Amino acid sequence: MRRILKSLMLLCFILCTGIVIAQEPETFNTENYILYKPSKTDAVLMLFGGFGEDGVGIENEFPITDLAISKNVAVVYLNYNRKIILQDEEKTQLAAMLQTLISSNNLPKNAIYIGGLSSGGAMALLISNYLTENVAYGIKPVGVFAVDSPIDLAAMYRIAKQNVERNFSPAAAGESAFMLQYFNTQLGDPDVEITPYEKYSSFVYETENFQNLKALKNTKIRLYTEPDKTWWKQNMGVEYEQMNAFHLERMSQFLMSQDYEQVELITTEDKGYRADGTRHPHSWSIVDQEDLLQWILD
Repeated sequence: MRRILKSLMLLCFILCTGIVIAQEPETFNTENYILYKPSKTDAVLMLFGGFGEDGVGIENEFPITDLAISKNVAVVYLNYNRKIILQDEEKTQLAAMLQTLISSNNLPKNAIYIGGLSSGGAMALLISNYLTENVAYGIKPVGVFAVDSPIDLAAMYRIAKQNVERNFSPAAAGESAFMLQYFNTQLGDPDVEITPYEKYSSFVYETENFQNLKALKNTKIRLYTEPDKTWWKQNMGVEYEQMNAFHLERMSQFLMSQDYEQVELITTEDKGYRADGTRHPHSWSIVDQEDLLQWILD
């Protein structure tokens, strides 16, 4: 009886004051993803992390859950990481996983947005193009975004090679040495054979190859970057032409020249900080959460 009286008192308070108490979202934590689903779902936001970043890591660096839920947007933090390229069979497997995610959780198929940081942004572009091409999956993303992502792998190979030779710092040289070894093993040297790079890159500037973006001509595309030339020069020893920002700018200009009318290049200043407060332009924080959700709901 006491519980009933409390419930009636709470209901009376809500009706009299007009205050809306938000409901807790449903939460699903699986091997492949963490999903937060509001009681009423108008759109779905799927997020890929950077290389090695799982769903927990994404949410820690980009805690958009509460804001998204308040706007009836479900959020999926994906555990799909440690990928720079997507083989054909990996595209098929990932597409099937996303199809199951949508259907098993009764999420809307007509309002899906996919994005990611760094290599995760490249994955977002590649899988969005694949899903749009292959209508059998029943998933056609309305929008896709990449956050400071390496989209031109041939350019990335050459930059890694330069960084190893320059040996600016152990951290920069070590990361570049890893990338160079990976590319040599998986794709070879682009100066010898460019075709593998065209197959797996979102875009290859030198050959104007954009086969992995052709299905996205009528899709909303956002490219985020923070081109802090001073920070990159002082901390990583790189010039603007070696930054992801430069290659994202070239790709956005090229796509617009091909009549991609919904491409946006969004550059920021002093927004890049990690969750622990460390200054780094290559961070989730360069994405304005309110603006992103408005873009999704427009």
